[in-house]
Amino acid sequence: MPEYDVIVAGGGISGLMSALTLSKHGKKVLVLEKNSIVGGNCNSYSVDGFQVDTGPHAITHLREGPLRRLMDEYFTYVPVFVDYGHYYVRTEKGLTKIPSNVKDFVTFDVLPRKDRLFLSQALTKALTQMTFGMLDGEQPIYDFLPKGLSKDTYDFVNAIAYFLSGKSMRETSVNRVLYGSSFVRDSVSEDIFIDAEPEEPPSTSYTSMITDKLLKYQISSHLSTLSRLATNKVAYAQAYPRGGLKSFLNAVLYSMPENVTIKTSSNVKKILKMDEKVIGVGTDNRSYTSDIVVYTGFMKSLPEFIDLPGDYTEKLSRIEQTLSLTIWLGLSEKMKEFDYTGSEVWFKDGAYWAMPISNYDACIAPKGKQLVGFTFVIGDRNNIEGEKKKALDLILRAVPGIENKIEMKHYQVTIPEKGAVTINGYFAGPRSPVPNLYLAGTDTDNRSMGITRAGYSVLELLNAMKEDKKL
Repeated sequence: MPEYDVIVAGGGISGLMSALTLSKHGKKVLVLEKNSIVGGNCNSYSVDGFQVDTGPHAITHLREGPLRRLMDEYFTYVPVFVDYGHYYVRTEKGLTKIPSNVKDFVTFDVLPRKDRLFLSQALTKALTQMTFGMLDGEQPIYDFLPKGLSKDTYDFVNAIAYFLSGKSMRETSVNRVLYGSSFVRDSVSEDIFIDAEPEEPPSTSYTSMITDKLLKYQISSHLSTLSRLATNKVAYAQAYPRGGLKSFLNAVLYSMPENVTIKTSSNVKKILKMDEKVIGVGTDNRSYTSDIVVYTGFMKSLPEFIDLPGDYTEKLSRIEQTLSLTIWLGLSEKMKEFDYTGSEVWFKDGAYWAMPISNYDACIAPKGKQLVGFTFVIGDRNNIEGEKKKALDLILRAVPGIENKIEMKHYQVTIPEKGAVTINGYFAGPRSPVPNLYLAGTDTDNRSMGITRAGYSVLELLNAMKEDKKL
């Protein structure tokens, strides 16, 4: 008899939420994490009295998105969330809110007036085409833009592309901008909490009723989507967890029931098979048996653990990744340049994502001081020190005088999401070709970003297992 119902390989936030949700369905779960701590990129730790996160984070779609669904259904403890604020660009004139609707473009004087008009027209065209199924989902942003725009405008659009996908506007689709800016709401799997099949076949009248409701919903959704051109807010249902990312991680850990066992410093070396079905995993020290294995590591690495069909291995090799550099600066005093909540994207000289996270919770920095994180997409993976210098130089140019306030400097080099949302990139989905082997993580679902995307992947995992009669 297997030792566990489910073994979760990987103790990042996707693995932990998978374990939590499956345990609440009565499964005896083992989580194996190769590092000495769990949480992955959803974590916080102290550096010289400042509490840094593993990269700046905005938790999105909290009103009715995947994390709200998971928290309402499975969490015993829920973090306190603080309203996220706004997105900005920084110029020599200071901060300006990033436009999120056509009306905002009228006053967005960071860009030439002619360019603002062209971008508004392009946005209206793209959203209309998408709403009625006429937009090529793989069309690059660059190809969709009007010709003859200024360099500043191209730099601005490129910065937004990097912010949303980690790749340039030539590798990022128009769809990604529309979804990433919340013009189009990401869908949530609705059928994981209801019976997958009715006890009796539906009658003709029942089917007709459902069809009518679906049609009305689609029409309403189209009109709602188009109306966001005038009313959309970029920071829709976004927040930051008070106390830092570790408060979200702790909420997951504190919610774990007794039927979950977590083992750290346990490196999975092999996913075990018998009669073409998964039966457990092998680590450095021993083997564990289970009915089901949920793999939440890097999907590109999955073929190292188990034999897979050649065509599936080729698909996994197409998963795109982005390497990021975060520079955390602990400031000796609060600066007026960072007197806001939210984040900023600098585009004149280069793209970064910056957040003064101590503005959400004063305890994140020592009294009277401030903590700001700046994240960059790394272009030269073989020259990390050169990338650090280039990034720091950009910060010093963007915020004159900040060098006199820096008392703590801390660097992080990470893969922010296991899969980047690029035009030709691949996402694995919750099922593998091997029976009893399921998948979760930010390279299995391409909706949203970060922890929210991890939430989507867990919902899809539950949905797949329910359809397969595993729950």
